[in-house]
Amino acid sequence: MKLRRIGATGAIVATGALVLSACATPTQEAENPIEESTSMSIGWNQPFYAQNNLTSTGNATTNANVLYLTQSSFNYYDGDLNLAKNEDFGTYEVVSEDPFTVEYTINEGVTWSDGTPVDAADVLLWWGAQNDSFDNVEPEYDEEGNISNQDAIDAGVYFDSSSVAMGLITEAPEISEDGRTITFVYDTPRSDWEISIQPSPIAAHALAGVALEVEDPAEGKQRVIDAFTESVTEDLSPMAKAWNESFNFTSLPEDERLFLSSGAYVMTEYVENQYLTLQLREDYDWGPIPTIDEITIRYSEDPLASVTALQNGEVDLIQPQSSVDVLATLDGIDGVQYTTQAEGTYEHVDVIFNNGGPFDPAAYGGDAEKARAVRQAFLLSIPREEIIEKLIKPLQEDAEMRNSHTVVPGSPAYDEVVAANGSDFYTQGDEANRQAAIALLQEAGVTTPIDVRFLYGASNVRRANEYQLIQASASQVGFNVIDEGDDNWGSRLTDTASYDASLFGWQSTNTFALNSEANYVTGGLNNFGGFSDPDIDAWYAEMATNTDPERETELTILIEERLNEQGFSVPIFQFPGVVAWRDTLQNVKTIPLSPTIFWNYWEWEIGAADEAAEE
Repeated sequence: MKLRRIGATGAIVATGALVLSACATPTQEAENPIEESTSMSIGWNQPFYAQNNLTSTGNATTNANVLYLTQSSFNYYDGDLNLAKNEDFGTYEVVSEDPFTVEYTINEGVTWSDGTPVDAADVLLWWGAQNDSFDNVEPEYDEEGNISNQDAIDAGVYFDSSSVAMGLITEAPEISEDGRTITFVYDTPRSDWEISIQPSPIAAHALAGVALEVEDPAEGKQRVIDAFTESVTEDLSPMAKAWNESFNFTSLPEDERLFLSSGAYVMTEYVENQYLTLQLREDYDWGPIPTIDEITIRYSEDPLASVTALQNGEVDLIQPQSSVDVLATLDGIDGVQYTTQAEGTYEHVDVIFNNGGPFDPAAYGGDAEKARAVRQAFLLSIPREEIIEKLIKPLQEDAEMRNSHTVVPGSPAYDEVVAANGSDFYTQGDEANRQAAIALLQEAGVTTPIDVRFLYGASNVRRANEYQLIQASASQVGFNVIDEGDDNWGSRLTDTASYDASLFGWQSTNTFALNSEANYVTGGLNNFGGFSDPDIDAWYAEMATNTDPERETELTILIEERLNEQGFSVPIFQFPGVVAWRDTLQNVKTIPLSPTIFWNYWEWEIGAADEAAEE
C-alpha cells in the first residue's frame, strides 16, 4: 500500500484522522431512522480529478475520499484503527502458508452501478495493473519534463501503477468457474498481505470497453483476464494507455463507464471546481447502509471560505486547514461544533536526485559526495524551528518538530527510532544548522548562489508562508530558492524536470510499517525524487516478511539513518487538525488515516439541532 499526497490546501496525502469509537462493525440490518430523503454537504479543499487512484498522479486524498464512498472493499479501518472485515461484500482467507496463498471471494449479488457483477476479474485487474512485470517500456523525459518517447509508450505496455506486493505474485492467479473466487500465490510471504489486495477502482469490463471497444461485459472481463494471464501485448498496450489516462476528469463524463460505482454511492453530478454530488444506490446492500441519501462535496481552497459556508448552512461538515483565524471564527459561530487535534499527516521537503539539477551528482561531473553535501546543506537551511514557532504553535501550543520519516510521533517506536536515526544532524537549531550548511558547501567547493526551483501548492496560505520562510533562510546559506508555487503541484510531482525540491504532506493509508515503502524503494510509486539505495531496498524486502517487532524497529532505524545520510528529505511537523460540523449532523468522528472524516459515513445522521446537542 502507500502514503497519499495531501490536498493542495489541506492536510492530506496520507496520514489523516478518523475514528469509529469502540463499536463493532455496523450491520446492514439497521433501519434508517429518517424516513424522508436526506442530504448533506461537505466542504473540501481540492477537487476530485481521478477515478483511478492507483496511478502516480491519481494517488491523492481528494480522490481517495470520493472512492471510499463509491467503491467497496474487503476491509476498512474502524475508529480504533482495527482492520475490520466487510463480509457483506466478500471474504478472504489464507489457504496455504507454504507457498503463501490467499483466496478471495466476492459475494453473489454485488454489482457495479451499471448492473454488471463485481467479480474476480476486477480483483485480477488490481494485481495485473500494479505488477511491473507486464511493463515493457518506461517513460523518458526531455529537459522541459515532457515524455520524449511517447511513440514507444503508446506502442508498448506501461501501467503507471506499481505495488511491491503485487510484484511478489508472479504466478497467474486462478479464478473459479463461477468467476467470483480468485486465488493468489505469493513467491514469498508478505507481512501486510491483508491490505494488499482489493477490487480495482476501475471496473474490468469498463477498461475493456474503453480500451478495446468490447461492449459485452462478460466478453470484456475475459479479455482483461486473458490479457494478463496470457500476456497478450496487443491488448495490454491499449489497456495500459486507458488505465493511465482515460479515467481522469474534472466534471461528470457522459460515459458512465468512467465513474462506475461498486459501493454505496454513485456520482450523479459534477461541476468543475465547484461541487460533486453522490446519490445512494437503491440496490446497495453489501456493506453498512448509510442513512444519508445524497452527499454533495463542495470545493474551496480558502479555509475561511469553508468556515463561512459552514456558518451559512451551505455545508454541514468541513476539515479545513487550521489557522488562528479559522479557530477564532469557529469559536463565534452558534450551532457549530469543532474539534482540534494533531493529524497523522506530516509536512516535509524532498529533493530530486536525477534531474540534472543542484542535487544530482550529474551536475558535478558525477561527484556523488559533492551532490550529497549540497542536499544536506539545503535541508539544513529549512528553518523548521521558525516554521513551527510562527505557523504551527499558534494553532497547537504543544506542537513539536517531527524527526522521523516513517514513524508517527507518540507511537511506541518513535522515541527509539529518533534517538538512533541520525536526525540529530538536522536538529541543532535553525542558526546552527545554517552555519553547518555554509561549512558543508565551502568544504565541498561548491560555488554559490545555487538555484533551487521549489514546488508547493500556491493557493495554500500556510505553504506559501512556509515558502517565504524557507526562501529567506536558504538565501543566508547560499541558495537562490525560485518560486514554483502551483495549484497543480500534485500532477507535477512526476515531472521532476520542472523542479528541484518540493513541499507537501504525506498521509498514511494503513498501520503497517511497510506503509512508507513506496516512498523510498527504487522505482517506488511515490519515490518522485529518483532516490535509489540497494540497502534500503533490501531492508524493506526483509521488513515485508518480518514478524518480530524488535527487528522491525531495527530495520526502520537503518532505513531512516540512510535517508538522513543521503539528504533525501526532512520532515517538519504533524498537521494541526480541525474538524467542524453543524449541530444537526450527528456521529462525526475522525481517524489519523485516509479517509479521515469519511471513514464512518454510514453512521452519519441528520437530526434536529437539540437532539444533536443532547448527544
